[in-house]
Amino acid sequence: MAALFRGSRNVLLRWNKHLAFVSTRSMASKTPVGFVGLGNMGSPMAKNLLKNGYPVIATDVFPESCKELQDIGAQVVDTPGEVAEKADRILTMLPSSPNVIEVYTGPNGILKKVKKGTLLIDSSTIDPAVSREMAAAAEKMGAVFMDAPVSGGVGAASLAKLTFMVGGVEEEYNAAQELLTCMGANVVYCGPVGTGQAAKICNNMLLAIGMIGTAETMNLGIRLGLDPKLLAKILNMSSGRCWSSDTYNPAPGVMEGVPSANNYQGGFGTTLMAKDLGLAQNTATNTKTPIPLGSLAHQIFRVMCSRGYANKDFSSVFQFLREEEGQ
Repeated sequence: MAALFRGSRNVLLRWNKHLAFVSTRSMASKTPVGFVGLGNMGSPMAKNLLKNGYPVIATDVFPESCKELQDIGAQVVDTPGEVAEKADRILTMLPSSPNVIEVYTGPNGILKKVKKGTLLIDSSTIDPAVSREMAAAAEKMGAVFMDAPVSGGVGAASLAKLTFMVGGVEEEYNAAQELLTCMGANVVYCGPVGTGQAAKICNNMLLAIGMIGTAETMNLGIRLGLDPKLLAKILNMSSGRCWSSDTYNPAPGVMEGVPSANNYQGGFGTTLMAKDLGLAQNTATNTKTPIPLGSLAHQIFRVMCSRGYANKDFSSVFQFLREEEGQ
């Protein structure tokens, strides 16, 4: 009888803990989350926060970017500072280091109005030194800044399957993870502020190199008379398989639902890839690290930007190579 009582008591205790967790999560979800930057990536990320029950207070430098999110329940304000007045957990998703500096420290920036104890999570891809600079500025205001750049692209952002690489004070990681798991399938703690950016820069350099290699390979195969779908099938069951070949193939007609099937519209812009490769080049120079293929990739994407590809997806390097041949 005593054993039965103990067993029932343990079940009851576990159930009470479960209810407490559900209740805590439910209460937490009622606390507004700020979101600054509603571009191709930020908009679906903010939508996933709404889907998970978090009231969202959002802003973007382009007011028209806010309309869709407003229509599904987000509160829209005019400036990042206003977001900081209304929320003590804020995510930012911005194009570059200067944008991040402006949003955080500008005249209408977050740090002008931030409340003590606010958790600031920046998912932009920027120079790790800028992340450390923003963390120091936030600390002076009593707030906590973490860098959490993402990998996966627009498709993964829409499906909440992003990978987040997080840098910051480890004690704050769980608080950040609660929000990031609503938007991503993988959340990885990398170390102090700036290490998330370091991981992202390394990933994107490899992605750029891999995409150029895949585009060259597909183009060569087509010139040799191979059907592009057949070539992609062979690559993807062989040692040349990579993300650019099996998930985001740059050759039109090989895959549906990728930018190459839509005249390279949407996705991850060539100008952004050139920016990320510039970050890799700068950090490589500062650390005296040889990156010959990374440097060449940077040059290729910079040339593409000057040739009308800046706003096309970076997989348009396939089209660029074809045009360079005069085809």
